[in-house]
Amino acid sequence: MIAILDYGAGNLRSVQLAFARLQAPTFVTSSAEEAMAADGLILPGVGAFADAMDALRRSGLVPALEHARDSGQPLLGICLGMQALFNGSEEGVGVEGLGFVPGFVRRLPDTAGLKIPHMGWNDIRAEKESPLLEGLPREPYVYFVHSYACFTDDPKDVLTSTEYGVRFCSAVQRGNVFGTQFHPEKSGKVGEQILKNYLRVVEQGGR
Repeated sequence: MIAILDYGAGNLRSVQLAFARLQAPTFVTSSAEEAMAADGLILPGVGAFADAMDALRRSGLVPALEHARDSGQPLLGICLGMQALFNGSEEGVGVEGLGFVPGFVRRLPDTAGLKIPHMGWNDIRAEKESPLLEGLPREPYVYFVHSYACFTDDPKDVLTSTEYGVRFCSAVQRGNVFGTQFHPEKSGKVGEQILKNYLRVVEQGGR
């Protein structure tokens, strides 16, 4: 069963409904013990980086996330949940992220003709093979809502990239730790396929 982590800064309902459409059992929890016992973890996130990290640490769920990273339990961060996997963000100077993926989150540049936040459909380009991308078109379109974007220290951690004023990491994979800057739960058939792929990873024990 998949645990959706509730730390007060996540869009839980839409993620729950997306998995329900796939007839995949999930439960929402703010208990680290329950999360550690799950087959996989979803870390959603909306709002500002500093507030989210403060809420996450106060929730007591960080040990469950560290357990996932170290045990091979598949972990998927969505939107701000992906940004939380990084070392830090310009949106919260001096606030430490989880540090699961070496890198930093920076504000998207003000570019003529492009609105910030980046809101709407854009393509993603695969940068490496991954079970999370199986069955997708070559450059599928997904749904974004964000003003800050992730940049990895190691290019090998970039799963997909997207161009919006600058080329940024739109999905990440470091071992069993995955993240999507876009919202798969709002990305139609493509997002549905990504969630199906994540479920398959969970069924295979993180491989």
